[in-house]
Amino acid sequence: MGKKKFLSWTFLLLLLVSTALYGCSSDEGSKEDGGEGGSAEEKQLIFGRGGDSVSLDPITVTDGESFKVTKNIFDTLVNFGEQDTEIEGALASKWEPSEDGLSYTFTLEEGVKFHDGTDFNAEAVVKNFERWAAGDGEKFPYYGSMFGGYGDEEGHVIKSVEATGDYEVVFTLNRPQAPFLKNLAMSPFAIASPTAFEEAGDSFGDNPVGTGPFKFVEWKRNDTITIEKFDDYWVDGEPKLDQVVFRAIPDNSARLNALLSGEIDLADGITPSDGKTIEGNADLQLYERPSMNVGYLGMTVTREPFDDPKVRQAVNHAIDKQAIVDAFFEGRAEVAKNPIPPVISGYNDSIEDYEYSPEKAKELLAEAGLPDGFEMELYAMPVPRPYMPDGQKVAEAIQKNLADVGVTAKIVSFEWATYLEKAANGEADAFLLGWTGDNGDADNFLYTLLDQDNVGTNNYTYYENQELHDILIQAQSEVEEDKRNELYMQAQEIIHDDAPWVPLAHSTPLLAGGKNVIDFKAHPTGSDKLAGVDLE
Repeated sequence: MGKKKFLSWTFLLLLLVSTALYGCSSDEGSKEDGGEGGSAEEKQLIFGRGGDSVSLDPITVTDGESFKVTKNIFDTLVNFGEQDTEIEGALASKWEPSEDGLSYTFTLEEGVKFHDGTDFNAEAVVKNFERWAAGDGEKFPYYGSMFGGYGDEEGHVIKSVEATGDYEVVFTLNRPQAPFLKNLAMSPFAIASPTAFEEAGDSFGDNPVGTGPFKFVEWKRNDTITIEKFDDYWVDGEPKLDQVVFRAIPDNSARLNALLSGEIDLADGITPSDGKTIEGNADLQLYERPSMNVGYLGMTVTREPFDDPKVRQAVNHAIDKQAIVDAFFEGRAEVAKNPIPPVISGYNDSIEDYEYSPEKAKELLAEAGLPDGFEMELYAMPVPRPYMPDGQKVAEAIQKNLADVGVTAKIVSFEWATYLEKAANGEADAFLLGWTGDNGDADNFLYTLLDQDNVGTNNYTYYENQELHDILIQAQSEVEEDKRNELYMQAQEIIHDDAPWVPLAHSTPLLAGGKNVIDFKAHPTGSDKLAGVDLE
């Protein structure tokens, strides 16, 4: 009996020791998985936004909702500063321009991987630019807007892109381009995996592959886009989050309620009226995006009666812009008189804005042969935008202003991607839209949005003026800042007189987040990199 009891106690002791050892082994395994003494809770950030993306192939789109996601899947050759548009290194660690401004030599980061495991190198950069240059305005609208054309077209700025080593690329230009580096930092010119886009073709935007801090997981249309941490990201210590979910919530009130209830961690498109609610809640924080935008009413100048400058000038006089800013921006915007905001170098403050004058509007309509006014369709945005938190209400205010001068405007709207497509195709009489600057340069507003080179892409109004075109091309090629600014001031005078737009407002966009969100930095371009963001 005694011997058996001893053996039983020995067995029990061995069992307890093995259990303890197993527990230690499990703890050590958790550490390897990111935990300390237990499995770590996954850090998932849910970003509520006003609309869905159009595509996740950044070169094919121009909308901010797409770039909001692609900014975190892809990297560019050079980056903007944390909250400005100063140029910093990214996939290129350094660069050297030639004295004549006709070539740039880039030294690339080594050891960088695409999400599909392939290598980032000079050849990958060349293949991306060859892909874009072989396209057209319909496929890759931003490339032509920023680099003057495609392939062998006369205005095309980029002559060649050559790999002169495994990690060295030389860009040769047909003419100097002052904002060249800033253009390269823009979200559309993110470097994608050649293996992935060659295999996927036109469907690459449904399964994007970059070198960015997060890799694509899933897209539920008009609902959510999920991206997750890329463990082999080339920047040490980033990203801090394990997963980001972009959730489309078009209704402003519903998005705010989702933030208040904790369903989402971040929300953009916060209306100025809701800003006070956020500031009064100890569990939330309000972010102001540095203002670099314009909201406007565009008139398609190829459609009657907007082919007559007097009609367009009449519409400018008919709209009470100050009342719109007071009613819908609540002190977080200023009335616009030019297509570029005052923070952009080259802004022409000497231009005298069209005064709000229904009487003057009626006089101009009579001079244009329309004493009894006319009927039109007015496109109202279906989603909140940084430059216009509530497009529907702004449209209603404009509708009333136009009615006061005899113009009957029927408000119509469409799903966001359709809205942009129809406006780009010139199908709208007049439309509400806007622009958040991509690179902090006047060229990115004036040439991109109003030059004849970009009709049908970013120039939705189909406005053309040869004198303006010549000035804008000269300004692109001029490297002396004062001379560039003089040219841009001349350009704004021409645009003001021709009046293809009614510039409405330069806003200070608002975002909000929970107090648990750490180190979120709202960027003036509207494309926020989330690699440095953390959750408490």
